[in-house]
Amino acid sequence: MKDKITLPLLYCFTALITAATALAQDIPVADNLVAKLPPIPVSIAQAVKPYTDARGAYLSAWHPAKKELLIETRFGNTTQIHQVKMPRGDRKQLTFFDEAPSGVSYQPVTGSYFLFTKDKGGDEFAGLYRFDYSTGKSTLLAGAPKSQNGNVVWNKSGTKILYTSTRRNGADRDVYIMDPLHPEGDMKLLDVAGGGWDIADWSDDEKLVLLSNYVSVNEIHTYIYDMVTGKLTKFLPKKQERAIYSGLQFTPDNKGIYLGTNVGSEFVKPAIADVATGKITHLVTTINWDIDNYKITKEGKKAAFITNEAGASKLYIQDLNTKKYEPVTALPTGVITDLEWHNDGVTLGLAFGTSTSSSDVYDYNIQTKQLTRWTESELGDMNLDGIGEPELIKWKSFDGLEISGFLYKANKKFTGPRPVIIMIHGGPEGQSRPTFLSRYNYYLNELGIDLIYPNVRGSVGYGKTFTDLDNGFKREDSVKDLGALIDWIGKQPGLDASRIMLMGGSYGGYMTLAGAFHFNDKIRCSVDIVGISNFNTFLKNTESYRRDLRRVEYGDERDAKMAAFFEKTAPLNNAQKITRPMFIIQGKNDPRVPYTEAEQMVGKIQANNGVVWYLMANDEGHGFRKKNNQDFMFYAVTNFVKEYLLK
Repeated sequence: MKDKITLPLLYCFTALITAATALAQDIPVADNLVAKLPPIPVSIAQAVKPYTDARGAYLSAWHPAKKELLIETRFGNTTQIHQVKMPRGDRKQLTFFDEAPSGVSYQPVTGSYFLFTKDKGGDEFAGLYRFDYSTGKSTLLAGAPKSQNGNVVWNKSGTKILYTSTRRNGADRDVYIMDPLHPEGDMKLLDVAGGGWDIADWSDDEKLVLLSNYVSVNEIHTYIYDMVTGKLTKFLPKKQERAIYSGLQFTPDNKGIYLGTNVGSEFVKPAIADVATGKITHLVTTINWDIDNYKITKEGKKAAFITNEAGASKLYIQDLNTKKYEPVTALPTGVITDLEWHNDGVTLGLAFGTSTSSSDVYDYNIQTKQLTRWTESELGDMNLDGIGEPELIKWKSFDGLEISGFLYKANKKFTGPRPVIIMIHGGPEGQSRPTFLSRYNYYLNELGIDLIYPNVRGSVGYGKTFTDLDNGFKREDSVKDLGALIDWIGKQPGLDASRIMLMGGSYGGYMTLAGAFHFNDKIRCSVDIVGISNFNTFLKNTESYRRDLRRVEYGDERDAKMAAFFEKTAPLNNAQKITRPMFIIQGKNDPRVPYTEAEQMVGKIQANNGVVWYLMANDEGHGFRKKNNQDFMFYAVTNFVKEYLLK
């Protein structure tokens, strides 16, 4: 009897020891990661797990002949293409790559196959692929080493495509023509100079091609290429002018061009330009916000567009005969990311999310005015009770300019002044919007941290003048906007100005590094993700197809005065002023901000005997896209936050 009792007790005791040992273990570092940081307790992974399983869904394409969709969502480690045949129907996964496909485009008549692009390890050198429903296989159509291929536009019959590729020299985005079923006949159609070229439309008679050339965030030119004569003609602007003329599509008779332009306005608005004269007629005049995604039905009778109103989206439907438009009231406050008409001309597909729900795919019927949900993405075990909607906040900067952002408040169960993480967007031609925070809801809900997402000068969405206020020698004015926010935090009774952390990615990473030395005594710590540490070295090493585009924004390092300014203001050359702990995160294959920007900053802080953690993923580029890497990064950042912001 004694043995029968003792043995089970022994088993229980052994199980308790095993469980305790497991709890004491650290999270292993995968072979694809370089992690120069303290061990991360397994308890962190267990605590944050309910916040790491959420997913969203995004609209890829309508089938041309059926009422079914292709969407992008994640069920494994990466986002893949799925087929959905009815509202709330099964999400059938079609692609199974280690990397995430994008740029989906259906064959426009039968829909028997679709095209997509895919890179390797986040290097952004995307190949162009064809997926065949008959075999379920994907075939590479165009993908020379170190080249970008994509931007597909079809002819009306669905037998040929135009697409762009940088394969000639890695810098210029030329135009090619191909039959996707016979890629061996691929042929270059047009040589261009620069990496900002984009194909907008191909006329129904296949004689004219509408092109746009992106020069900078506030300068885009529109061109017409005549395939009969081989002549490329700049259509707009007619004279030297810094403005946006972004081509959208030809009118059915080819006598006009739909485009987006900010001529005569602070904001981009849709217009029709007469091909013969260049005369512009605006289609929307009374809305003083940027208008995104102006999409016209196949028969050309209706248009849908989205306004970006201080970050929130509003959807409108326009009658192109009367030019009248009305808002769609079926959507709550949130952000619309995708928009596409079905060929029936009455069904509009869209992807939409809010601050409390991840993105999902819907359709809106303009006749019945009904909104129908196609996907319902899971949030896992995430519980958002006690978290409200983000608050639009505003503060005055050093020169009196009003800056705004979004404040996400911690769960109301927390009392007293809350620690703050300032989350800085990239770009700088980006914008923080009231979107779903996914993993970062853990900070609100479990750690009691408030999150602020500022839109400093240089952000889009607030007019072209505001967007230009940080160009060239005015670069540090945007950093001063960040300093003004830190001072604003100090005046808010609900915020703890003694516990502030900076965090940002890409250009937001530069802002984090700059803020770390400018405001060292006002912050606790900082997290830089793929950030620029010196604009001179960045412009020297960024990929050639984007170098000139970035010079317009940041300044030209070949100019001696600008190069000297870069050296003076570089976080790399001011690292001795940083005494607060810093965490630097990087993708090894980043073509935009090369990993050398991170490693030189890490080396300089170490040389100064500063506290610096470092994480690099060998299979990622400009940010982490694979779930396993995203999860480990979040565990590491959370460990850093607990150690240096909350203690």
